[in-house]
This record gives sequence, structure tokens and C-alpha cells, in this order.
Amino acid sequence: MSLIEVKDLYKVFGHKPKKVFPLLEKGMSKDEILNKTGNTIGINNASFEVEKGEFFVVMGLSGSGKSTLIRCLNRLIEPTAGQILIDGEDIVKADKDNLRDIRRKKISMVFQHFGLFPHRTVLDNVEYGLEIQGVDPEERTKKAMESIKLVGLKGYENSMPNELSGGMQQRVGLARALANDPDVLLMDEAFSALDPLIRKEMQDELLDLQSKMHKTIIFITHDLDEALKLGDRIAVMKDGKIVQIGTAEDILTNPANDYVKEFVQDVDRSRVVTAEAIMRKPEALISSKDGPRVAIRKMKENEFSSVYVTDKNKKLLGIVTIEDASKAIEKGQKSLDEILIRDVPRATPQQQIIDLLPMAKTADYPIAVTDKEDHLLGIIVRASIILGIVGEEA
Repeated sequence: MSLIEVKDLYKVFGHKPKKVFPLLEKGMSKDEILNKTGNTIGINNASFEVEKGEFFVVMGLSGSGKSTLIRCLNRLIEPTAGQILIDGEDIVKADKDNLRDIRRKKISMVFQHFGLFPHRTVLDNVEYGLEIQGVDPEERTKKAMESIKLVGLKGYENSMPNELSGGMQQRVGLARALANDPDVLLMDEAFSALDPLIRKEMQDELLDLQSKMHKTIIFITHDLDEALKLGDRIAVMKDGKIVQIGTAEDILTNPANDYVKEFVQDVDRSRVVTAEAIMRKPEALISSKDGPRVAIRKMKENEFSSVYVTDKNKKLLGIVTIEDASKAIEKGQKSLDEILIRDVPRATPQQQIIDLLPMAKTADYPIAVTDKEDHLLGIIVRASIILGIVGEEA
């Protein structure tokens, strides 16, 4: 179910922005419209949906419109046209009082430069949103302390912001946003002011928090690696337009245009592409009730030297080689039990190529991709791993 729906959203900066729309319909570019009218296109016909509990990343270079977009979502910037539906309610049409309630209860925002009150303690900063809502002091302290503990700052609640590192200050900002228990968490370049090591730590902590809280997060970044690491899905923006939306693998393996292709060309695919993306359908497959002769026939049909064996529910039992099956026939054996190799290398669909490399190096057989119940979903041969890294189909 979509918690957020953005439909035909535009933001034009400048005088008489409505005059821009006929020029957009003619296909004029952002720069052409600026030169002709003096108006700047911030967002150009953006439409997308965000599911409840989804981590949605908006990525683009400076000037792409990503920060304008996120500020339209809580109307810190007023859209020129379009709809922004949160739980079915169009906040573009919300009056001043209704908008204030939405900002206080449904949407919280974490900024790049922390936005902390320097004269207030950590606890007082985290309590602030609850304080302006009129929440009882005892209740707001309880909620604030829960958020402080959640972001790993217990023991620092009486510290002042200037006594904390940059990463710790950003944790305070995150705790303040979470204390309101919002439906939607907006994060605008939240980690870009941090040094690389602290930034990585914050990314990991945010993912850990998300695995526990399942918030709906819209995260803005110019950093492709950060987008690929964090996002369930990623929207790529250019000149105010959303040029592609998809998972990390979608964007890496099927870039929508040359701009996206150039954007992702230097990505380490081994850390993004998963087993599911490179696995093959297990064509050489037999049942546990079959015997050595069936196994050999299946291997010959598929020109394989081994065959996977599953039970009646398609759960993986092991693998049989052509050598072992041939010997079993010579001995008059009719069952696969004595020749079944049960120690088969396994991977989950979500494992990244980087995790498969050591396994592939030492494995005598293809890697079996299985789900949590050990159902066989596919197989991965060494060639598929290599082609997955260079970005070609097996």
C-alpha cells in the first residue's frame, strides 16, 4: 500500500511561473526556459509512489531538484502545481492549521547541518517537537529518552550540542525526528557533512534502526554509493525530472538513458548485484525418488556433469555427479541415497557477488540459491559471477 503518492508535481521559481508550462509542453530545456523567461525549473512533472515502510532514496547531482522535491513534500517550499498525497490526503490543499498538524504528527525532517538549538541540552533538543505539541512534560521526557537510547546516545542527554562530535549531533537530530513517531521521515543530505568514516557508521546505524522500526523514509543524497547502500528503491533526478526509478540492481543493470549509465559506470557491481540477479534456472533437476539412470539421462540432456536432487516440495537435498551415477549403475544400485552429495554450496537470493567470490573459488559444484525453507531457486556457475561483475548477461 502506498503511503505517499506524488502526482504531476512542478516547482517553478520566478515571476509568473504559469507562463512556463506552455514552454515545457514544447519540450524546451531548463536552461532555455531560464534564458527566455528568467524562471528556474526546480521540479518538472515528478510522479512517484512510496510504499509504507519503504526506504526511498532520491539521488542526483547539485541542481537536479532533489532538495527542492523533499521540501515540497512538507511544503517548506510551496509546489507550483501537482498533488502530494499522504495517506490519501493532499497536503498541497491543506490549510495552515492542518499543515501544522501534519508537520508535527505525520512528517519529521532531518537536515544536513543538524539544526540543533545550541542553548538546549540533548534531551531538551529531542523533546522540542513534543513540547510544541503540548505533550505532558513527563510523557515527552519518556519518549525523548526512548529516542535517545535508540540512536545510541544514552548518557549524553544532559550534554550540550557543542560538546558532541558531528556524528553525535546528527544522532540528536535523528532522535528528535523519531521522538514524534512520524509516519514519514524526510532526510535531506543528512550525512553529507560528516567525514567518511562517521558517515559510513551512520549509514549502518540507520539501516539497523530501519530494520527495527520500519519507517517510511525519503532520503536525499548526491552520493551514488550511499543511495545504492540505503535505498529499497532509488529515484534518479536530472534538471528537475525523475529520469529513472528502480532498485539498485535495476539501475545498475538497466540504466534508463546515457545520463544514468554514465552515473553508475564506476560502481563496484560486486557489492550491489545479488545472487538472484545472476542465477540460472536449475534445468538439470531430478527428484529424490529417481535413480542413477534418470540422473544420467537428465545430465546428458542438459550437457551437465552433475544434477541437483530435490524432494517432492522442491527442497534441496544435494547433488549427484555423472561419475558417481555411472558407478552406481555398474554396482546395480537403484537409489540415489548412497551417491548423494549433501554438502552443496548455498547462497541466499540477496547475497551480493562479493560474498559469493570466496565460495565460488573453492566450490567443486555450482552454487545453489535457496530460500529460507531451502527450496532451490536457481544455480550460479563461475562464469555468471564474472559476467555479473562486468555487467554482461550470462
